[in-house]
Amino acid sequence: MELIIASHNQNKLIEFKKLLGDKITLYNLSDYNLNEEIPEHEDTIKKNAIFKAKFIYDRTGKNVFADDTGLEIDSLNGEPGVHSARYSGKEKNSEKNMELVLNNLKNKNDRKARFKTIISLIHNGKCLNFEGIINGKITLKKEGKNGFGYDSIFQPNGYLMTFGEMEQEEKNRISHRSIAINKMINYLKENNLL
Repeated sequence: MELIIASHNQNKLIEFKKLLGDKITLYNLSDYNLNEEIPEHEDTIKKNAIFKAKFIYDRTGKNVFADDTGLEIDSLNGEPGVHSARYSGKEKNSEKNMELVLNNLKNKNDRKARFKTIISLIHNGKCLNFEGIINGKITLKKEGKNGFGYDSIFQPNGYLMTFGEMEQEEKNRISHRSIAINKMINYLKENNLL
């Protein structure tokens, strides 16, 4: 099966290719010369994922999936949430985003957080959504250089290390993205599409 991932993010492409293995031939937007930035102006993670998938499907007519992910922190009323990539500004700077989160949590004891991913799949014109959530907490400082985004400050429940300290294979076994992508793969298998 062939799918387009509606993203320019090379880190996401690498992560999804590892998660999908050889079950699906994955193309990115560059393979279709789609170089424009996909707008992310919706007010929820789910709506953003759906919008991105439809945006690419409308331009290609090909089966596509898009994901949107947010870090939701309880004591910050769910922030950064849908604004995770641009939390500190339009430039999508992960280091500044992490610094802002750590600064906003300075005087807070409750550091509970969750990563939420929604994957929207458009297959033969039908849109389906798959959710993955992993609970954890925000650490007091950055730990580890692996991963991307907020990985160096997110420690999943049951682990003594951040995503940033984990090897990619270990993170892929438990991450919000892997939970959502495995739900998508199970759907495709159950419907004899893989």
